[in-house]
Amino acid sequence: MTKLLLPPEPADKLTSPTSRRSFLRYSGASMAVGGLLLAGCDDDSEDSNNRIDVGTGDTGILNYAYALEQLEAAFYVQVKAGQYYANASAAEKQIFDDLALHELAHANFLKAALGTSAIKALEPDFSTINFNEKNSVLEAAQKFEDLGVAAYNGAGRYIESDVNLLLAGKIVSVEARHAALIRDLRSYNKFVDNDVVVLFTPTSATSAPGVGEGTGQERSKRPNQVVEEANVYLKEGSKISANSFN
Repeated sequence: MTKLLLPPEPADKLTSPTSRRSFLRYSGASMAVGGLLLAGCDDDSEDSNNRIDVGTGDTGILNYAYALEQLEAAFYVQVKAGQYYANASAAEKQIFDDLALHELAHANFLKAALGTSAIKALEPDFSTINFNEKNSVLEAAQKFEDLGVAAYNGAGRYIESDVNLLLAGKIVSVEARHAALIRDLRSYNKFVDNDVVVLFTPTSATSAPGVGEGTGQERSKRPNQVVEEANVYLKEGSKISANSFN
C-alpha cells in the first residue's frame, strides 16, 4: 500500500530563514507544540459500507482531522512532483513548499497524538486532478483548503476537551490562511468570497460600524458533508465515515 505520509522534515527546515511567505511556515510549525487530551481508544473499524469509521468522542474527531490532513499532505506531495510546480515561479514554489510542510506537520502531529488509536494510512485517488496544469492544481488546492476550514469549524461542537478545542482552533487558523493564499493565487486580491464566509455588507457608505447585512463569519460543514467530499479523492478501502457525528 502506498503510504501518504513522508518522514518528518528536519527541524532546521522548520526554522530556516525564508521568503516573504515564511510566516506561514512558522505558524504551521507551531502546531507541533503542546499536547492533546484523548478520550477513549477507538481504533479504525469499518462500517456497513466498508468505510473506515473515525470513531467516537474526541478520538473520533482527531481521527477525522487526521484523515483530512493525510489527504491534504498527499495532495501537496503530488503537486511538487508535477510539471506545474516544476515550471512555477520561485514565489509559487515557496508557497507550495510551505503548504506541503504545514500539512505534513499537521498529519504527523495528529498521528503521534493519537498513537495506537490512529486510523491507518489512507490511499488517495487524485486521478481527476491534472498536476501538470496550473488551473487544475489551484482549483483542487482551493477545494481541499476550503473543505479543511469548513470541517474544523463544523467539528468544534463535538470536541469535549478544552485543550483539544484550543488546538483545533489553532490549526483551523492556519488552514484559513492557506485557503486565502490559494484564492489569492487564483485571482489576485480575491482571498475570500461568499461561498466560504457570510460576507458583511454595510447598509451604506456612511453607516455605523456593524450596521449592515451578513455576519462576516466563516461557513462550516458537518462531518457527514465533509466525508462525502473527501471520499471523492480516496480509493476504495480508504474511504471514511464519521457516523457518530451526524
